[in-house]
Amino acid sequence: MPSQQISNSSSITEFLLLPFAGTQQLQLLHFCLFLTTYLAALLGNSLIITTTAWHHHLHTPMYFFLLNLALLDLGTISTTVPKSLVNSLRHSRVISYAGCVLQLFFLVFLIVAEYFLLTIMAYDRYVAICRPLHYGTLLGSRACAYMAAAAWACGFLSALLHTANTFSLPLCQGNAVHQFFCEIPQILKLSCSTAYLRELWLSVFGTSLALACFVFIVVSYVQIFRAVLRMPSQQGRHKAFATCLPHLAVLSLFLSTASFAYLKPPSMSSPSWNLVVSVLYSVVPPAVNLLIYSLRNQELKAALSKLLTGCFQKQ
Repeated sequence: MPSQQISNSSSITEFLLLPFAGTQQLQLLHFCLFLTTYLAALLGNSLIITTTAWHHHLHTPMYFFLLNLALLDLGTISTTVPKSLVNSLRHSRVISYAGCVLQLFFLVFLIVAEYFLLTIMAYDRYVAICRPLHYGTLLGSRACAYMAAAAWACGFLSALLHTANTFSLPLCQGNAVHQFFCEIPQILKLSCSTAYLRELWLSVFGTSLALACFVFIVVSYVQIFRAVLRMPSQQGRHKAFATCLPHLAVLSLFLSTASFAYLKPPSMSSPSWNLVVSVLYSVVPPAVNLLIYSLRNQELKAALSKLLTGCFQKQ
């Protein structure tokens, strides 16, 4: 279906998403990869949520934030991938106007909330290693609930502002979105209004806040590494690093893929590159975060094993 040249965004009832390109064999391969990745992320994050909620000895700040991270990852990948899979089965590119609005809103909401949550998790590691005697005071159950709620609230507010501003612009450059889901840069390309400067100011503010969080994370880890290197016990140093490395790996994956997606050079803006890059930041992190956290966490692996063993025994 060709892109429709529409003069008023109010007359747009649907958008056309980027399909799986190539031959039928490549389309089938893409579909199978997306389906496998989605099912793995669905199963993995559901196991994290169930295990953390079920085992009382995991009711600590670190695992409470990990449970929130699993919820956000589950939401992020469920916002984009299922619609793409359904469209592929139907040999369609269509997403309704309301569906596009909701997809953009939830994607911004969940990604922003995840970044704030990763910042809070850095603070959790800082207090646990640098100020262990104050850990129970600074990170009590109420404080943890407030911090997690603040992360979700910041994501919600950011999504509300960006979504309202993006879809308030007149869209007259057609309705073809060069992405397999609706995202702000691609929707703005359809606008013919100079009012996109409002979105620019929102982006500048958001970027400044993101940089402030990044500086906070860097400062926290500088203090953490200094404290760990001063530990007299090699076993203590190893245990401290073991609790920090999964968070650092997840954070690095999150920042590197998101930065590459939005800061890539114009020469890498073809539809095929857009598909690859978008998969890197919207599909890969939610699918592998569980693996990163469970590989080096003996306590979590033991709890997962106990949960699965109990389920099989009941059967």
